[in-house]
Amino acid sequence: MRLERRAHVPLYLVIVAPICAIFMALFLAAGLILAAGVNPLTAYAEMLIGALGSRLSITEMLTRATPLILTGLAAAVAFRARLWNIGAEGQFFAGALITAAIGHSLGVPGWIGIPILMGAGMIAGALLLAGPAFLRLRFGVDEVVTTLLLNFIVILFVGLMIEGPMRDPFAFGWPSSVPVDGAFRLPDLIPKSRLHIGLLFAITAAGAVWVVLTHTVFGAETRAAGLNAKAAAFAGISLPRTIMSVALLSGALAGLAGAIEVMGVTAGVTTTMSPGFGYAGIIVAMLAALHPAGVVASAIFVATVFVGADAMSRATGVPSFIADVIVALCLLTMIVALLFTTYKVRR
Repeated sequence: MRLERRAHVPLYLVIVAPICAIFMALFLAAGLILAAGVNPLTAYAEMLIGALGSRLSITEMLTRATPLILTGLAAAVAFRARLWNIGAEGQFFAGALITAAIGHSLGVPGWIGIPILMGAGMIAGALLLAGPAFLRLRFGVDEVVTTLLLNFIVILFVGLMIEGPMRDPFAFGWPSSVPVDGAFRLPDLIPKSRLHIGLLFAITAAGAVWVVLTHTVFGAETRAAGLNAKAAAFAGISLPRTIMSVALLSGALAGLAGAIEVMGVTAGVTTTMSPGFGYAGIIVAMLAALHPAGVVASAIFVATVFVGADAMSRATGVPSFIADVIVALCLLTMIVALLFTTYKVRR
């Protein structure tokens, strides 16, 4: 038996592979739920009810999905060019920190300040990834290591700032940054909920990334660099320019996620404001097969698992950490699904 690369991947395989991966992950996680003494069907039903069973739960799920869409796009863009950006978490915090720092005292009207703060967050995230991209291009340094380590450096720096010069004196001792001005808070999408118009910005970003990757020269160069770097260079594509451009776009998307989270949800920055949006974005991108449109759907799925797991835990007693297990299993099963999507088995 051997694996043979498919000359053409059928559309139905692209659609079916993530669905099969999700069902296999749920099947594998069912064993752990059974070990906890709970019927898996009951647990999954409670998970769905907890995430989709009321207006409050749906808005909370979509609020959680908003940053996941952007960090998923950041990973998808980078991975398409074989730039392994594992640092979306750090880029998220960099965008959040600069947004809080500038937004506290920016003396302009809200309709001017909101785009400025979003742009500042994007620049912070882009610059943070530009460093590892430069080290890879100039010295051959593995960006997996540099982007991963930068996550810890940035979060520690955030802790330093919110315990020092950016500390909120009205936070009653809780380590938090000064909040952004109320004029720069994103309006609610649905009244009396935490869901804000950042969701529309995230969906718009997904559409814009899809257009760029499929209908522009830059998108073609990105795909070529990811499929075969040597062939792309032989065809005249500047790999350093393409990789650096991809790095700036990927980092900007993750930084935008941090800016929107501050302006839409938290108002200020804390070291616990992200439950792992940057790392979960990698799983979102993989479940979407690196397709920008699929990122929106996979982000909603991952958000449903995380939000629903809390309700499931209260109803059944199964630890909510099962959500982390399910999402991790989705990554593993999706990798296997992508293998059989790209290759077929020959005798």
